[in-house]
Amino acid sequence: MASKTQRGLGKGLGALLGEATDLENIRKPVGYVNKVVVSTETAEQPRSSADILMIPIDMIEPNPFQPRMTFDQEALTELAESIRTLGLIQPITVRKKSADKYQIISGERRFRACRLAGMEIIPAYIRNADDQGMLEMAIVENIQRENLDPIEVAMSYQRLIDECNLTQEQMAMRVGKKRASVTNYLRLLKLPAKVQHDLKVGQVSVGHAKVLLGVEDPDVQEVLCDLVVKDGLSVRQLEEKIHRLAKEAEKGGEEKGQEAQELPDEYFKVLEVFGKYFDNSISLKRSGAGKGTITIHFSSDDEVKKFIDALEKSNL
Repeated sequence: MASKTQRGLGKGLGALLGEATDLENIRKPVGYVNKVVVSTETAEQPRSSADILMIPIDMIEPNPFQPRMTFDQEALTELAESIRTLGLIQPITVRKKSADKYQIISGERRFRACRLAGMEIIPAYIRNADDQGMLEMAIVENIQRENLDPIEVAMSYQRLIDECNLTQEQMAMRVGKKRASVTNYLRLLKLPAKVQHDLKVGQVSVGHAKVLLGVEDPDVQEVLCDLVVKDGLSVRQLEEKIHRLAKEAEKGGEEKGQEAQELPDEYFKVLEVFGKYFDNSISLKRSGAGKGTITIHFSSDDEVKKFIDALEKSNL
């Protein structure tokens, strides 16, 4: 019976490929010409860093400096199935800790998939590295090759700074990134935990996060993040919403500052003087900042003329 993949290829390609089971029959797990099988009785070492050792999986331990904290179980299962069929095409990299123990430098995802696939020995390169060098190599290789989420990348960068004593410029050179890119990732760690969580699981994008970083209040950042998740706002829609909120806040601040305040006694003298020349109401509004308006309502040109004449004759 043809596979789903083949049925979707069309008659021409399907005929060329034949049944999918035919391909499965000719595909065998990869082998290595220069392999050396390691055991607790032998202390074989590779002749060069290009040599591959076949190491019992029980002699390998995970990397405590692994920057990836979570692994997609479905993706691991798919990789394990591929490894059962084709073998581990890309060996992992380890360092020797003792006569019967190796520690992963990079390739923990492949290691986990091999274990899931039931492999008893797996191919590995061996590199010498102290803990700091190991941390640096593991982080750099994972950042370059693994699909880390943005928060994992940011935390990895931060660890290079904190634990390997690297400057941002040195770190950017190590990972082959522009310094601005490194800085932008590090800024993600300043976001509230809720926003970091949503960024980590893919509910908001790095683009959303960069926009939220422009908002100073963490509480507002969280509310806006909730809106992105709830309403599915795009980055552009989020920017527009923040722009509208800023305009409303600015307008509200101006209106608050312009609220009428109780007038000082000397202001009543102004009303008294003006009232001598105008029969209609005169209003005076003063804000808390000392700014305000005087509004004079007149009923005829004569009222204005009388007022002007009075000003010319007086010292007002």
